[in-house]
Amino acid sequence: MIHIGQEIKDELERQERTVAWFAKHLCCDRRNVYNIFQKQGIDSGLLVRISNILNKDFFKLLSADFLSSQSNDSEDSVPENEN
Repeated sequence: MIHIGQEIKDELERQERTVAWFAKHLCCDRRNVYNIFQKQGIDSGLLVRISNILNKDFFKLLSADFLSSQSNDSEDSVPENEN
């Protein structure tokens, strides 16, 4: 499972943006940004705002992770051939 907070932090660093910059654009305190970095899951409305601010579709990461887990689950539940 993807740790979305870590993905957000990694993208912020990749873009060489500061936590202060990100907090300003999110209209929140820097402490809230550090709390976001610690979260494995996140509210979808907040993720939309973050995706817009960083110009990155974090939903694609979650979707790819979901599809990957679905294909792994279906492989695990394939019945054995009966001869």
